[in-house]
Amino acid sequence: MQRASSILTAGAIVDLHDELTRRWHERGEAAARGSLGADVAGGSGEVRVFLVRVARQHRANFDLWHIEDEARAPGASDAAVADVKRRIDRSNQLRNDLAEELDQALMEWLSARGLPNPEGSLHSESPGLMIDRLSIQALKIYHTREESERAGAPEGHRERNHERLGILEEQRRDLAHCLDTLWSETLAGTRRFKVYRQLKMYNDPSLNPAIYGKAANGGEG
Repeated sequence: MQRASSILTAGAIVDLHDELTRRWHERGEAAARGSLGADVAGGSGEVRVFLVRVARQHRANFDLWHIEDEARAPGASDAAVADVKRRIDRSNQLRNDLAEELDQALMEWLSARGLPNPEGSLHSESPGLMIDRLSIQALKIYHTREESERAGAPEGHRERNHERLGILEEQRRDLAHCLDTLWSETLAGTRRFKVYRQLKMYNDPSLNPAIYGKAANGGEG
């Protein structure tokens, strides 16, 4: 079995997550949307195409993070919270769909190279799910760093968040190392993964009784 070159590098993904998180916050959400291809600088060919996919999945997490904050705002009306809940469901569905697309793209890349080895040990978590976790860590790190530097914060606030920041960064380093290890072992033929479908039910009107039950009753409660 021929050893494949690398399309996936955890360090490049972590750097991209951090850069995009910073850039999108600086621009504002509206200004940032729709510029994903331009935001992924450097790289060539299939590597860049994959990183654009990573950026798209990270954008879904970025949007989801800030939509959820709207529901937590003091004084939010019931109508506003209900609208936010529906937007959260849509964004979460997109986030999961895009994580699956990452795995599918990697699987197609591997298949063209005779991988993964069906005899390799099966890993319980796919690269797409690990990249999703790295995306969320990037957002946690960004906002925790903001709190660790916030002027005028209550006594002990900055110190507590500085400690939390260290923990988050260590956890991300560990996860990035695990992703690189999984990918390296997959290329070597000693490990494999599958595309795990999330099969979400809550947005499907044919599967969620809270939706199809209402329709059957003419919309009555």
